[in-house]
Amino acid sequence: MPKHGKKYREALTKVDETRQYQPEEAIDLLKEIAFAQFDEAIEVHARLGIDPRQADQTVRSTVVLPHGTGNVVRVLVFAAGEAERIAREAGADYVGSEDLVQQIQGGWLEFDAAVAMADQMGKVGGLGRILGRRGLMPNPRSGTVVRDPADLPNVIREVKGGRVEFRNDRTGIIHLAFAKKSFTPDQIRDNLYAFVDALQRAKPSGVKGVYCRTLTIASTMSPGIELDVTQTLANASSVA
Repeated sequence: MPKHGKKYREALTKVDETRQYQPEEAIDLLKEIAFAQFDEAIEVHARLGIDPRQADQTVRSTVVLPHGTGNVVRVLVFAAGEAERIAREAGADYVGSEDLVQQIQGGWLEFDAAVAMADQMGKVGGLGRILGRRGLMPNPRSGTVVRDPADLPNVIREVKGGRVEFRNDRTGIIHLAFAKKSFTPDQIRDNLYAFVDALQRAKPSGVKGVYCRTLTIASTMSPGIELDVTQTLANASSVA
């Protein structure tokens, strides 16, 4: 086991690992113990009562975070013709078709999110092995495959403004960076509740028993703080 530094150990002494914290209390504590000199990401980790081996229990969805992620998002759009013009005018950072496919096949990946017109998926499909492992592959379930060019401006605006995709890993846990240390407690709370509400809405029908078993928040360098799941779910539902 790697040894933690002095600042981490000091932060850990302020976290009661036997408790489940109320969301607002946990956020205040997180702000207090986040000790790094850079603007750390704040992450939520949700352990779910799903069987990740079963296809009908996969959890995959998107959420529009009210205050964004704190990151500048470079959006690439696969489009041609009129859709290409609309995407450029809507603020996409990179727009193209076969030219972008060739660049990506050559190793270029200087973007953070990808959107594709449905008529481009025949060309984009071959990039699955490159983009899929990085979470960049356009997908209808995440709203990043668009059929009507008129919908492109809204999709691009949401992706740039804070729409993020989440999905469970092979152990049934979802990890999502949803805020920055520099955010106010209210901004962190709003983003947290938006995610939790979206997580509840994404519950597969085949899941039996307790769906959301634990919720933990942490900054990049700090120890985790476990949330009171029942209260967090109730709060998120009330503000949705």
